[in-house]
Amino acid sequence: MTRVFHEQGILFGYRHPQSSATACVLSLFQMTNETLNIWTHLLPFWFFAWRFVTVLYVTDIQNDSYSWPLLVYMGTSCVYPLASSCAHTFSSMSRNARHICYFLDYGAVNLFGLGSAIAYSAYTFPDALVHTTFHDYYVTLAVLNTIISTGLSCYSRLGLAAGEAGSFAPGEELYQAGRNIFSSRRKSMLWGMALPSQSRLSFCLFLFPGESAQNEATLYHQKHTAITLLASFFYSAHLPERLAPGRFDYIGHSHQLFHVCVILATHVQMEAILLDKTLRQEWLLVNSRPLSFPQIAGAILLCLVFSLGNIIYFSAALYRIPEPELHKKET
Repeated sequence: MTRVFHEQGILFGYRHPQSSATACVLSLFQMTNETLNIWTHLLPFWFFAWRFVTVLYVTDIQNDSYSWPLLVYMGTSCVYPLASSCAHTFSSMSRNARHICYFLDYGAVNLFGLGSAIAYSAYTFPDALVHTTFHDYYVTLAVLNTIISTGLSCYSRLGLAAGEAGSFAPGEELYQAGRNIFSSRRKSMLWGMALPSQSRLSFCLFLFPGESAQNEATLYHQKHTAITLLASFFYSAHLPERLAPGRFDYIGHSHQLFHVCVILATHVQMEAILLDKTLRQEWLLVNSRPLSFPQIAGAILLCLVFSLGNIIYFSAALYRIPEPELHKKET
């Protein structure tokens, strides 16, 4: 098993590194070390999609501009679990396919981060921060963060791919150091930068709650912050499999726990946003400037264009890694 397919502390259950698309799909119904990674996001995708369709059904999309940010948020909450389950499903087709799958996964996660920022800007900002410069430029900063985070996440994975091929750094020790640096950077960028609106604004809720923000949603925001931090811990620590290699290959390894925490965090976050939207509607309509359609559409469009541009650029760069060195590294 080549290094790019190997995960720390996971010894068994790997699929063939050049599986066909059909074999990848069939692996959903076989017990591999990716099976639960796929299902822990594929099933929640259908749940979030059902909730999204339910809200769409009862919303007057054309005239209810107050609900537009919610629809954007709920739409992006469907995108990232679907992208993640697809990435884990088809990541064993080839080395380059694996990297490209996760490039797309990073883009979807960052798009969800932007969707969260739009919803927070519309419904969740504490009273004391409404009409501040921070609030005025919050969505703009979220767009920039999304673009930069996607680029850095893809860049870190490209460095890992080049290191696997032997063209990133000469020598085994330098290669391993480069891999560790890039791996750590990818984790910190993906979950420290891609979803800043979640934990950052939750802390704002604690510091500047205001009267209209003191409602049932506050407890959900606190739970969401705690679960998000727990998800980050599992993603970075590689526990428990790092302490007992081979014991958690199929059930219970850190990435599965990470997936479960992320879904729970999204569910709790969704409840908090729905509560804020309902309970603060009267106050927000009087005291806050709602996001316009051009602002929302422009933010999403800029995110899609630049993030897809990043993904295309780094995907093309994968194929510029010298092929002879790639084969030499495998042998």
